[in-house]
Amino acid sequence: MPALCRKCLAEFDAPATPLRRCPACQSPRIFSHEELFDLSIAHMDCDAFYASVEKRDNPALRDKPVIIGGGKRGVVSTACYIARLKGVRSAMPMFQALKLCPEAEVVKPRMDAYVEASRAIRAMMDELTPKIEPLSLDEAFLDLSGTQRLHGHPPAVMLARLVKRMDEELGLTGSIGLSHNKFLAKVASDMDKPRGYSVIGKKETPQFLAGKSVRIIWGVGPAFQVSLEKAGLRTFDDILRWSREDLHERFGSMGERLWHLARGQDYRRVSNNAPIKSISNETTFFEDITDVDLLDGHIWRLAQKVSDRAKARELAGRVVTLKLKRADFTALSRRVSLRDPTQFADKIYRTARGLFDSIENHQPYRLIGVGISNLVPQGNADLTGDLLDPDAEKRSRAERATDEIRARFGKDAIVKGRALR
Repeated sequence: MPALCRKCLAEFDAPATPLRRCPACQSPRIFSHEELFDLSIAHMDCDAFYASVEKRDNPALRDKPVIIGGGKRGVVSTACYIARLKGVRSAMPMFQALKLCPEAEVVKPRMDAYVEASRAIRAMMDELTPKIEPLSLDEAFLDLSGTQRLHGHPPAVMLARLVKRMDEELGLTGSIGLSHNKFLAKVASDMDKPRGYSVIGKKETPQFLAGKSVRIIWGVGPAFQVSLEKAGLRTFDDILRWSREDLHERFGSMGERLWHLARGQDYRRVSNNAPIKSISNETTFFEDITDVDLLDGHIWRLAQKVSDRAKARELAGRVVTLKLKRADFTALSRRVSLRDPTQFADKIYRTARGLFDSIENHQPYRLIGVGISNLVPQGNADLTGDLLDPDAEKRSRAERATDEIRARFGKDAIVKGRALR
């Protein structure tokens, strides 16, 4: 059976009796699978990426539980695996996370550091294949079909080399999922984190999916899961009992996708041209908020985060969106198209605040979000001034200067007064 050593990258045939150690270096980090050297679609997911960057850059945090987030009313962006063992999860209210893990070190996000690390990982991926589809800063699909002649090794070995380089050169770890399509590669990468390496072959796909919960399908969130359960669809076996026509009639295009996924079929290609459609950020409050000044502070902080991410990706947006959720879970959304696309925090904030002011009968809110969409390259952004706002150009120059200071001395080097609300 084909096998490789994840430490020395040796390739060998494993005997019928499973080996305990690599015959070349004696490492126990060996992996074998019948289709190991025949598969080429992969998903790489960094392990607790933000927290790992913080631990790398601050060795004092290495053995401590770390939560990335901020403020008692904030939510957890991510947490290291030590904190996760205590029950801390992404999107959990900060107060709840600190009850579960009171000894945790809470670190404010440093997007510039994460973007820099992400670009270094992407450069390593680019050496393997041009077919890369990023999903976020810390994960991506890779298609290594046809690259064995170029590299002299099958994709499985090159992927092991990728995460080995990430560890040795960047001090960051990742988990690999390898399969025959994107759906199963994504599922595989979640099977053995952190530092995981998992394979789902073609022959074993039906047996692997049998009895699995529909929750493993990427994109099936809590709301859609409730809809599926109401229809009696809790596992892949349940989906297989439905006809293709009935699934489509009940769930539309998603029903069609469910029919294929239940059979392990996913014909989507790894596309390096898939555009980023929007950049957004939102926060859920510990307590419902009615105070306009407090909400204004949140709108500013969210606008600044969106602006930072847009600048990191060298993008700008023509449309600004404000998202609100009331205490009774009623959702509101307002959007407006700009004359010129922007990536400036000031302009995003002022537009979002205008959308907020346009809403009548404000009620207590439990969530607020800000985003930009209809994205364009930053070279097409903020080209003309605002005749109705003669101070806009002055604020734009001040923001550029502020960006330079924050890049040099840290994000907290300059903080606007409204951000303290």
